[in-house]
Amino acid sequence: MAEYKQPQTEAEFESNFSLKKPLMNTTEAFYESSRCLFCYDAPCMHACPTHIDIPLFIKQINTGNTVGAAETIFEANWLGNACGKVCPTTELCEGACVYDNQSVPVIQIGRLQNYATEQVIKKNISLFSAGEANGKRVAIVGSGPAGIACACELRVMGYDVDMYEAKAKPSGLTVYGIAPYKITNEEVLEEVKYLQDQLGFNIHYNQAITTTEQIQELEDKYDAIFLGVGIGATATLGLAGEDKAHVVGAVEFIEELRMKHHQVEVPEKVIVIGGGNTAIDAASESAKMGAKQVTLVYRRDRDSMGAYDFEYKFAISTGVDALFNATPIEVLDSGVKFMKTHIVDGKLQNKDGSEFVIDCDLVIKATGQAKQGEFLSKISGLDLDRKNKIKVNDRFQTTNPKYFAGGDAVNGGAEVVNGAYEGKMAAQGIHSMFNV
Repeated sequence: MAEYKQPQTEAEFESNFSLKKPLMNTTEAFYESSRCLFCYDAPCMHACPTHIDIPLFIKQINTGNTVGAAETIFEANWLGNACGKVCPTTELCEGACVYDNQSVPVIQIGRLQNYATEQVIKKNISLFSAGEANGKRVAIVGSGPAGIACACELRVMGYDVDMYEAKAKPSGLTVYGIAPYKITNEEVLEEVKYLQDQLGFNIHYNQAITTTEQIQELEDKYDAIFLGVGIGATATLGLAGEDKAHVVGAVEFIEELRMKHHQVEVPEKVIVIGGGNTAIDAASESAKMGAKQVTLVYRRDRDSMGAYDFEYKFAISTGVDALFNATPIEVLDSGVKFMKTHIVDGKLQNKDGSEFVIDCDLVIKATGQAKQGEFLSKISGLDLDRKNKIKVNDRFQTTNPKYFAGGDAVNGGAEVVNGAYEGKMAAQGIHSMFNV
């Protein structure tokens, strides 16, 4: 079980949060690419939401055509570099590798993808250019993965694109909400700059779109609007004591850590409530920030967790303890009161008289995010489902035909690669609207 000291300097922070998928060197990339069988009808391609031609780009790496490999990747996935690091590859492309059924280590597709794209980004090798202007203008609300992908695809087809971002940096949760041992801020921002320099889309930072008047202004000014607004802040639980100062949302906790690094102080005893990948990230990060006791508490059993198994095992390796079948009922001044749970007639129920308390200095809620229902309700004719997700058709067009949408606001919270795919498909949907 790993033990970490509270980092006091940036160097100590980087040491604690060393990357899980370090960049390959040329020798490693050549050796790993030589192992690929270049399968016909490769299952890894079908497992990738963006359907990158994986055998092709691996063959290109193996034959020394790294630039061609990067182009193959970016043509399918505009966030190809980030996805090479942050994608749950063991659940997607690598999980589908034919070697997985032969007791042979699978091809490290994510690291090869990152290797190829990193080469062109660092050397600033231009692969794409904006298409001939077609006279149409598109506004994109939110510069997360879906928004970036939509912007890139639209620019290749000749659309003028203005992106409105509420925060000071682009790429949404990729830069604000992903654990720093998966990808650094510098890597995220370098990829966005690389794409922006080639394709010329505009990003207006600190420009939150929140009012009916702003929405009307966008509708008057642009021919189409893409909504890539994400799903917002951590949802409330409705617990007594939830408003205490030592209670924070997981999304907000991770964002502060991404922005402030070693300047964030994490106390000795931390409780993380939740069973998804965000909960796992928050727990692992707390341990890596020097917390002596990190307890992940989930109301159901381990098999019911939303988190990937490899993420859970990683958290345990950092020193996180896990407690299952327990639900919070009250936040105390120096701890959380829980009750044990069990299944009765197929439904989760609390066990009477099973209350217990776990001491802590910090409570991190990782129990889902509140949707953007209040903002979205201001857009005329925009239908939401019962979970406040935006309804779209197969072209990612909403019930208000001027609006398209993708990313977490549509899928409810998926991976970066899903957002990249949906943003690209929405751009093609916009193009088809004007070229019937």
